[in-house]
Amino acid sequence: MKEGWEVIIGMEIHAQLATETKIFCGCATSFGHDPNTNTCPVCLGLPGALPVLNEKVVELGAKAALALGLEVQETSIFSRKNYFYPDLPKGYQISQYDKPFSANGILTIMTAERDEHGRAKEFKPMQIRIERMHLEEDAGKNVHEGLPDVDKFSYIDLNRAGTPLGEIVTKADFRSSWQAYDYVNHVRRALQWVGASDADMEKGNLRCEANVSVRKIGETGFRNKVELKNLNSVRFMQKAIEYEIERQIEAHESGEGVNQETRLWDEKNNKTRVMRSKEDAHDYRYFPEPDLQPLVVSSEFIAKIKSEMPELPDAMRDRFMQEYGLSFADASQLVLEKDLAAFYETTAKASGNPRVSANFILSELIRELNNAGKTATESPLSAENLAELIKTLDAGKINNNQAKEVLVEMFNSGKTADAVIKEKGFEQISDTSAIEKIVDEIIANNENQVTAYRGGNEKLFGFFVGQVMKASQGKANPKVVNEILKSKL
Repeated sequence: MKEGWEVIIGMEIHAQLATETKIFCGCATSFGHDPNTNTCPVCLGLPGALPVLNEKVVELGAKAALALGLEVQETSIFSRKNYFYPDLPKGYQISQYDKPFSANGILTIMTAERDEHGRAKEFKPMQIRIERMHLEEDAGKNVHEGLPDVDKFSYIDLNRAGTPLGEIVTKADFRSSWQAYDYVNHVRRALQWVGASDADMEKGNLRCEANVSVRKIGETGFRNKVELKNLNSVRFMQKAIEYEIERQIEAHESGEGVNQETRLWDEKNNKTRVMRSKEDAHDYRYFPEPDLQPLVVSSEFIAKIKSEMPELPDAMRDRFMQEYGLSFADASQLVLEKDLAAFYETTAKASGNPRVSANFILSELIRELNNAGKTATESPLSAENLAELIKTLDAGKINNNQAKEVLVEMFNSGKTADAVIKEKGFEQISDTSAIEKIVDEIIANNENQVTAYRGGNEKLFGFFVGQVMKASQGKANPKVVNEILKSKL
């Protein structure tokens, strides 16, 4: 960013709540069905059709709110947000305005500045003020298919119309694109963690928008903002914000100014482009939805949802550091996914060696999972079997390199550690008399090296270890080898 300027960013995230049916009717929310097959008079907006609130939406909305540090309001009101768009059958969207479902959140995230390659430097905590998360229905989708100038055509698919959304709106607390990047990733993980949303951006069930403006450092007011919309990946969002920062600074310095508008990210040309002028809230003519009563949730309901909440990832990360002695980086990686965190904890407890468990999972197991396109829950190598492998390593029956080779075979075959070790002939020799015999032969055959070592050349100790391991075909227990060599030399 050019010196003397700062960026002001506020974020809006639309998360589709993970219900089987829509917010005001019984149509399925499934992804990938033929166009306009998951519809009914309610989500088509036909005259006389009345909405009925889906109770599961309230439950998942409460979990999402609590996971993000928001307060669930005991009374909230649905409103009609009026605007015309081809994929909005009723001519209005049922949403919430001045009395949202949840509000007043303080969320602490870990964020870091990045280098030009996107590599994170030191992570630091940052507090984000979340203004609200309100409940609303989604619109449909305009679809454009075919080849330009040949058989291109457009149609409206209303399968998505009426799917339940939680719209999460922050204060303008972000001062870099990477802070926004870390925030969206934090929200995605939190929603997935508590089961409130699948938060899959590729399927469109999590969409983020950034409100971006710039101002001179020292200014207290806000200049015109631009809304970046339809950002379908966190990385594209970060790139779009970076481009917009430079575009706006250049516009202000040249005297052109910045229009308040909505812009899209053009991935092909790596730039933003105008979509439409930006509306203000009063342009939507909000008024209370007459066909829905106020949504009232009891304190008992909120207490029940709180009691069902799992341990959240940041709390689990801190516990892993304290309880298992892990570094911040390792603990953070292990809690990126709920299933991976559970896999690690099972392995750590069963093996009795939490640090080695973390090392094997973060290096060896994750590599195999990524290569196979699997998650931790789909791993052919169970946490219990990995723990047995680690206990075998700790007992000195195999060395570290052998353990890594055994893990790969266990993953590919589903066999136990003992079975793979026997097949590969990896059983280590721990019999001191057998190892002493090998050591005596090595010392007798290398008199010059022995003299040099005893004369002060301690670097030769590695040479003797290597010769013993070679003579034993890698089967000698390294710990026993070191002890006997030290004694003999």
